[in-house]
Amino acid sequence: MKTTGTSQDSSPLKINNGGRAAALIRYILLGGGGLGLWFVIYEQLLPLAKFLTYSLLKLTPGSHLAGTLQFFLYESPKVLMLLILVVFGVGIIRSFFTPEKTRRILAGRRESVGNVLAAALGIVTPFCSCSAVPLFIGFVTAGVPLGVTFSFLISSPMVNEIALVLLYGLLGWKVAAIYLVTGLLIAIFSGWVIGRLKLEHFIEDWVLKIRNDVNDLPEQKLRWPDRFRQGGAAVRDIVGKVWPYMLAGIAIGAGIHGYVPENFMAALMGKAAWWSVPAAVAIGVPMYSNAAGIVPIVQALLEKGAALGTVLAFMMSVIALSMPEMVILRKVLKPRLIGVFIGVVSCGILIVGYLFNLLF
Repeated sequence: MKTTGTSQDSSPLKINNGGRAAALIRYILLGGGGLGLWFVIYEQLLPLAKFLTYSLLKLTPGSHLAGTLQFFLYESPKVLMLLILVVFGVGIIRSFFTPEKTRRILAGRRESVGNVLAAALGIVTPFCSCSAVPLFIGFVTAGVPLGVTFSFLISSPMVNEIALVLLYGLLGWKVAAIYLVTGLLIAIFSGWVIGRLKLEHFIEDWVLKIRNDVNDLPEQKLRWPDRFRQGGAAVRDIVGKVWPYMLAGIAIGAGIHGYVPENFMAALMGKAAWWSVPAAVAIGVPMYSNAAGIVPIVQALLEKGAALGTVLAFMMSVIALSMPEMVILRKVLKPRLIGVFIGVVSCGILIVGYLFNLLF
């Protein structure tokens, strides 16, 4: 009787495990087929853009309008396809790094190690300006040092998958790698400097009075089908939000590509103009855009003679020091600490700009 009971009790478990395995295999097969189709379509984008521009619309090769239109028809689907692929993969990775888990990893870390960890985790942890306040409160009240918290707040919006995908798709892997490394160094250095300055007394008093239990949220156990679904949800959420900015940026970049003369930007944003880097940062800080809108413009500026360091400084200042984020952070930080934050990050961006103008 006992043996029969055990067999009956284990039957639902076996069926349940078998169903999960079948679901996982189905997701893998669908994913493999979808990836193959993705590569086939991706390879045909340039011939299709040329066909639409010159064969279907009969535009004259070499004309301003033809160059502008071909740029837009090729870059728009190319960047969108790259974005969908990478956001899906990063969405799966992010299922392993919830904000609560990130907070637990960073809590109690020494500043030097914590700055490096925070900057690295910022790449894969979902964050936007609207979540700056709850994340800041959660980190500080969980015992994460102030400088480590700022390393995360700098890295997460600046060195994200959208910026890296667009840079890779439009400018190549070398520029994307340069941006990744320098962005992480700015986040680590800026957070370390802010931590050394001991500015905790410039946090709003009501934040310091909050006491959070770091273990208040139980860890949710996800299976691989759940993680694939989270990847799909990330595509719908992120790509659904940024595609209008991406198309607008590519349209502006296409206009610059087609109509602005070669080397026109050299006098304004070239290496010889020593003032171009601080001017780019000063212009970029009060602006607001995301990576989807700014990277296509960056590509067009580089094509027209702008220096790499100047353009990277402009892009970093726009993304990392956006005005909406500063306004939101004012709820938890006193103005002097916000000023120090902007000043330290701006200095790091200036160093990067001048260094790359010197080296490249």
